[in-house]
Amino acid sequence: MISQRQITVVTDPQYQLHDTGGGEHPETPERLQVIAKGLSNGPLVGHIDIVSPRPASRSELMTFHPESWLFRFEEAVLSGQTFIDHPDNQVGYESYTVALLSAGAGLGGVDLIEQGSGNSIFCATRPPGHHAEPARPYGFCFFNNCVIAARYWQNTYGRQRICVLDFDAHHGNGIQTAFQEDAEVLYISIHEHPSFSYPGTGWANEHGFGPGKGTLLNIPLSPGAGDHQVLDALDGPVLSLIDQFNPEAMVVAAGFDGHQLDDMSGLRYSTGLYEKIGRRLGSWSAQYCNSRLVSILEGGYHLPVLADCVESYLTGLQDIDIW
Repeated sequence: MISQRQITVVTDPQYQLHDTGGGEHPETPERLQVIAKGLSNGPLVGHIDIVSPRPASRSELMTFHPESWLFRFEEAVLSGQTFIDHPDNQVGYESYTVALLSAGAGLGGVDLIEQGSGNSIFCATRPPGHHAEPARPYGFCFFNNCVIAARYWQNTYGRQRICVLDFDAHHGNGIQTAFQEDAEVLYISIHEHPSFSYPGTGWANEHGFGPGKGTLLNIPLSPGAGDHQVLDALDGPVLSLIDQFNPEAMVVAAGFDGHQLDDMSGLRYSTGLYEKIGRRLGSWSAQYCNSRLVSILEGGYHLPVLADCVESYLTGLQDIDIW
């Protein structure tokens, strides 16, 4: 049968204050504006609750990022720098404060689940996070929101076996750095092949190191790949590995830049694919970990379709097959 759940969107107007300089930069405040407008006017409107996040604490950030990076990031924005290390990583005066709040969104989502809300959790947040390395920003990302959320789940609630699944068009190099030697976190990434796509990481022959060997699955797709290739991956090697790993909780890096109209990749996903992804992830989380799943927004830059993609994904998460 089908069980419908409420959806909690963790978001905050302060996310608009992260200034990426306008112009040609794709990671803009309008991304969250179109998502909010789409959800408030679409078929899910009666099923959505909005909650505000709290900022991540320094100790929570330092489960992945050294304090030296926190100081460097904060000093850069206070001194008036407009980017850090690369023009991709645009910042304004409020960016450090906003990034704390962005990293805190996933933590708030974890708290809601552990408090028994029973809702699907989607963190509509910026700046994104999956490219952020411990001491360097990459690809618009400053704090690694998914890594911080996974470590928080482990440290605060004792859910040790965490699956982090990333369907952004680009490989989450920072997430792989965090967990490639960790036996208790499974990282799965479906992304455009690194030969053709930023950041040039995420090769299929990488499976983890030492105690983490076997807990890393990269599925690089050739340019032009679409729904069929993603669904084959999900229903084949992804599900097989999740079944073997048997997670206690799931963190999803939810990126929508694989859409066929989004020029940030050469992938050719349809809007409807995201509903199928959401349905699978919702069902798997119900089967393996009592629906302990937090989704955190990563990419998705073509504004005319972004809200539709998010709505499609949340529709899939909301309608869970219970057998």
